[in-house]
Parts: sequence; structure tokens; C-alpha cells
Amino acid sequence: MEKEKSEKKLGIALVGLGKYSAGQLAPALQETQHCYLAGIVTGSALKASEWKARHHLPDTNIYDYTTFDSIAGNKDIDIVYVVLPNSMHAEYVIRAAKAGKHVICEKPMALTVEDCDRMITACKEAGKMLSIGYRLHFEPHTRELIEYGRSKRFGEWNLIRAENGMGSTEGWRLNKEMAGGGPLMDVGIYCVQGTRYITGLEPISVTAQEGPKKSPERFKNIEESLSWQFEFPNGIIAQCKSSYADEYNLLRAEGSSGWVELSPAYAYNGIKGKTSEINLSLPEVNQQAKQMDDFAIAIKSNRPTPVPGEMGRQDVKLLQAIYQAMKTGEKIMIG
Repeated sequence: MEKEKSEKKLGIALVGLGKYSAGQLAPALQETQHCYLAGIVTGSALKASEWKARHHLPDTNIYDYTTFDSIAGNKDIDIVYVVLPNSMHAEYVIRAAKAGKHVICEKPMALTVEDCDRMITACKEAGKMLSIGYRLHFEPHTRELIEYGRSKRFGEWNLIRAENGMGSTEGWRLNKEMAGGGPLMDVGIYCVQGTRYITGLEPISVTAQEGPKKSPERFKNIEESLSWQFEFPNGIIAQCKSSYADEYNLLRAEGSSGWVELSPAYAYNGIKGKTSEINLSLPEVNQQAKQMDDFAIAIKSNRPTPVPGEMGRQDVKLLQAIYQAMKTGEKIMIG
């Protein structure tokens, strides 16, 4: 029985069939070894029909948002992957847990720390695992940077630069109620994560500044760009910025005896790295396939996921501290 359990592929249902599900997760599920696309949840009848035909899904594994809770009785589906606008994450993670399913939730985990706590509690009470979609933890260049930090390969870090910007955005990301904010809640979270995994530490304070708005009408209620500065223990400073007006993609750490840099650092593919000693030449992987396979293995072997809800909660706490610093112009201490 144990061998059968370890060899069984776990079924994943994608909740929300936007660009990320269609362009990244569904293709990745064609490459996974330990899980597969078993079902979908969508409010679009057209998408339901298209996905059913393309992925050979049975009618019994296709849900909309009103029938979602009946997924509880579907033995084909072991994992629910929530790929909805940020404001909907908490509701569907909690409903998935109550339906008896393990859950992956896209980042940011939620809009508030309180919602994160509710999500973590719901999964624990249901005896189900919760993982956040931090795909870069399974990417070779990123893993190498994390190891450099742990081993002190380039001495003690003193300065981190984390920058992630894209030239434009559209749709629900411009809606503060759905997104929770501007680029910080979308591409900026990669910088928050990057500073944490490259140092292995948590920031103790933050200052932040909103950038000028090139398109004030489009960005009435959210920032178009911002920069912030984390202070970490041991005097490490992280200079970060994020934007919907300009494009950049960098993670760099400078230490007492050298430096390391990824650029692009957060892309789905084509990540490149170098250090003060060498150019990094590491294999390219399907990050999403590695991420989902690792979660399936964690479930089957009953071990923790390396990217749990608690990690997502900490990022949300930091995102809110950055916004508080931006709004007040004050240095915010992070407990």
C-alpha cells in the first residue's frame, strides 16, 4: 500500500483560469511526475468548454464558483490551487480546506495578516497542508544564492538590491479592492522574498517612498511605483523598488569578500547569474512543475512544504509595513 501511495499521482484542480493558469500552470502539469491536472473551477462557460476539450477533463471534475464546495466528494482531486485575484485568496483557501483538500495559494497569500491567520487555522483544523506559490525556491540559480548566504561564501552581506518592475499592467491589478495595492502586491513581493531568502533573516525596520505617477488617472487609488529600504540584523541594508511604469529585474547581494547577482532574477525562465568569481551556468527548469511536484511529494511523504502558509503570512506582514511607511513617511519597526 505504501508503494502504491508513493507512486500515485495526485490530482490538482486549478481555481481561476487566467493567464497564469493557462500560460504556466497547465503546461507545467504536463511535465509533473507526482501530480496532474484533474479539475478546474471557473465562472466562464466558454473557458470550461475549452479546457474540458483540451485537457480531456470529465464533466464531474468541472466546477463553477457556486458548485465549488461539492468538490469535497471528488476523490480525483487531492489539491486545490487557488489562482484568483488577491482579495479572493482567503475565501477559497478556507473553503478548499473545509472541503478536505490540500491547498496551494498564489502570492501574495492574502490582503491582511488576519486573513492569513484564518487560512492557516482552517488548513490545520482540516488536517490539510497549505503551500504558497513561491516557485523560485525550486529554481537552481535562486537555490545557489540561498546557499551562498548560508555558507558565507562571499563573507557577511552588507548591501542587498532587489528590483522588480514591469512597464504596464491591466485588469483587476488596477483595482485596489481586488489587488490590495499596486506593484508592491504583484511584482514587489518578489523583492520582499528575495531579501529574506538571500539573507536568511527577517527585516527589523522599513522606510518607503511612493514614486511619481506618470499615469495618475490609471493609478488613482494605488501606487504606480515605490521604493523601500529594509534594515536587517547585523547592519544589512536592502534597497528595493517596484514599478508598473519601468522594467527592471534584479537581485544582488554585496558581501565583505565578493558579490552575487541575478538578472533577470524573478522570471519564469531565462534567469542568469554571476558572482565576483564566476558566471553561473546552471540548468533551466520548469519552476512551476518543480514547485507542484514538491508539494505532492510532501503530501505523500508527510513532510513539511518548504514554502508554507507561515512564509506567506510573513510576507503579507512586511507588505503592510511597507505601505504604512510609505503612507506616513516614518520608519516602521517590524516586530
